[in-house]
Amino acid sequence: MTERHIIKGTRRSDRDVFEYALLRVVPRIERGECINAGVLVYCRAKAYVGARTHLDEARLLALDPRADVAGVQAALRAVEGVCAGGDAAGQAAGDDAGRRFRWLIAPRSTIVQPGPVHTGLTADPAAETERLLDLLVR
Repeated sequence: MTERHIIKGTRRSDRDVFEYALLRVVPRIERGECINAGVLVYCRAKAYVGARTHLDEARLLALDPRADVAGVQAALRAVEGVCAGGDAAGQAAGDDAGRRFRWLIAPRSTIVQPGPVHTGLTADPAAETERLLDLLVR
């Protein structure tokens, strides 16, 4: 492999394709306003699915002073639980990482909604999850 294929000290062959989607909070569906509150990451090659969330309560309440902050936080924790697997995943506990990701990114008309899916390359999907949270949510 030539030097032009080395990016930031990582060879392309050392990186895997991943998919990600933002989690958005839409407190008043009819208005369509939203804030980013988390990120979902899936990497098939690593059998990884993960979610990290961060709710800016002040921004949420600026959009809707009557927003159910506790309910939104519970919904975000539930997404993290599905990604974590095990008992926290409930009925999805037996599903593989890809199936859990696909279920979480399915369109829905609820307060917590997934955004469009994007792709990238990464050597470390868990670190990518944190990086995307810092870049797109916090």
